[in-house]
Amino acid sequence: MDAVTQQLTEAVPVPDHIPPEAVYDFDMRFDPGLLENPHERLREILREAPPVFWTPRNGGRWIAMGYQETFDAARDPEHFSSSYLPKEQMDAMLAMMPKDAPRIPMATPITMDPPEHAKFRGPLQKTFSPKAAMARIDEIRGLCDELIDKVIDQGHCDFIPAIAEPLPVTVFLRMMGLPPERLGEFRDLVHEFLAQTLSDNAMGGASMSRKVADAMHGEIMARKDNPSDDIISLLWQTEIDGEPMTLELMEDYCVLLFVAGLDTVINGMGFAVRHLAMNPDLQEKLRANPDMIQDAVEEMLRRYSFTMPMRRVAKDVEFAGWKMKPGEWLVLFYPGADLDSREFKSPEEYHLDRENKVHLAFGAGVHRCLGAHLARVELQVLYQQVLKRFPPFRLDAQKAVKFHSGNIIAFDSLPIRWD
Repeated sequence: MDAVTQQLTEAVPVPDHIPPEAVYDFDMRFDPGLLENPHERLREILREAPPVFWTPRNGGRWIAMGYQETFDAARDPEHFSSSYLPKEQMDAMLAMMPKDAPRIPMATPITMDPPEHAKFRGPLQKTFSPKAAMARIDEIRGLCDELIDKVIDQGHCDFIPAIAEPLPVTVFLRMMGLPPERLGEFRDLVHEFLAQTLSDNAMGGASMSRKVADAMHGEIMARKDNPSDDIISLLWQTEIDGEPMTLELMEDYCVLLFVAGLDTVINGMGFAVRHLAMNPDLQEKLRANPDMIQDAVEEMLRRYSFTMPMRRVAKDVEFAGWKMKPGEWLVLFYPGADLDSREFKSPEEYHLDRENKVHLAFGAGVHRCLGAHLARVELQVLYQQVLKRFPPFRLDAQKAVKFHSGNIIAFDSLPIRWD
């Protein structure tokens, strides 16, 4: 057995209610093919496995990879809940904790179901509106140019740490009111947090939520009495059901925004530049026709979606032909759904003029990505400036592209050259 295969998580027994034909062995964290060429591996799975299957890896879980099935599950919070535990179980667990135990922040509102979800998502809507995103376009363009200036004379760079990481993360830290000079520390913290998402160690996940909240505590408290033009200050001034904001709810909001804001757009940028580096004709076409960049962004998001949120089966349900039991987990595998040949003609092909671009890169249903407008603006500006400023670029043949996976298919390294 090779070194990569040895990393696979241990397979658990198949529950009695799951028939053999529903089982497909897939490790969504350490699958070798996924880490080598993610979306090609997903196309293979779509050919070999049912649209929804159960894997014994990662603690045992259902995976929805068909487009319609994934879309339907995302819009069915009655059967597929975003909460970690039923409310009564969560309340009982919290009641059993020692009185002096550190509080566990709950990522709000992403761990809530309707109708409670809408009440807590509402205060964030204006901050992430299309108008608010467009108001940052000059800031984003200026920062993008600053980052390009640092590497353009080198003739090469690792695109992830050089541009894809600092660009959206710096924008987001400024929006939050967190110091951009702590970018490296915060990114390490996000990686540590996400590594816990596929673990069965509930206490480990709770500990990481506490660690993330503690890392922001100074800035959270500073904005309470000295508000500024940032999200933390806005939230302190927000009332929920007529009640003033509390430190506990501030922690819940900030943990969610911190994790979501620091590890998503980076990968959209990475997949875009990787595809452009492998397709010089597309680079040339977009340089000659920059008005096509908006379509280019949407088709790239479809072709290379990268997020896989989790849902808890809330009640007995028959879904996609299989019986699912309360407490089981279902992964909404959006990167697979957007490559489903039942939904998209020749899904492996990148078509600027594709008629059906209704992708799931930003999710579906009530939990559709709050930051989608900002992400689109950042991606469009990136395409514009990279294609305007860089000469034709390619993958660096001497260095490997490296990925990792969890609830996001993410880049570790993307070496490119233009010398």
